[in-house]
Amino acid sequence: MQTSFFITGTDTNVGKTFISAILVAGLRGYYFKPIQTGSKDLIDSQWIKEQTGLKEKHFLPETYLFKEPLSPHLAARLEKDFIDLEKIPLPEQRPLLVEGAGGILVPLNQKQFMLDLMQKFNLPLILVARSTLGTINHTLLSLEVLRSRKLKIAGVVLNGPLHPENKEAIEYYGKVKVIAQIPWLEDTKIDYFNLYQIYFQDLKGVFS
Repeated sequence: MQTSFFITGTDTNVGKTFISAILVAGLRGYYFKPIQTGSKDLIDSQWIKEQTGLKEKHFLPETYLFKEPLSPHLAARLEKDFIDLEKIPLPEQRPLLVEGAGGILVPLNQKQFMLDLMQKFNLPLILVARSTLGTINHTLLSLEVLRSRKLKIAGVVLNGPLHPENKEAIEYYGKVKVIAQIPWLEDTKIDYFNLYQIYFQDLKGVFS
């Protein structure tokens, strides 16, 4: 059963961490965000831990942790640090969910991007995208870049109000499966394991 995935997105704030929380809870997996910026606020691993109630052992330490909520290359520069992909190991724990920072072409240093880390780990990718206007263009562009590196795409997750026309267009033009559509959820007390059962119940083909 394939239970290791890299969660990426078409942009920042598209819901990668929210989707990661659902998958970590549903799979009772391990969460790893190798590069985290904005550590002076609540970091993503802490947020997922609070939301899901999973034990500390499910959250692997970040390799790079920067204070300012900026692009990784800039956050590292401000702290006179350098993001070296050779120093970011792929954890052995399974099931494993790795979450990227920002979008696919977010710079990590002068020469490398988040895409290079995806290629290094070589895990199947789940691409999180907004469901609203503009998502077709952003999603198709992202798929094009991922395929240029011959990376395996497990599927797309649309986050936000349901727009079946956007789903159909992404699947048709992007030649990809939209594996889940998650609507806006107003209730702050969310059962993430239950969300996994509801929205990812047909993932046997993805996880095999």
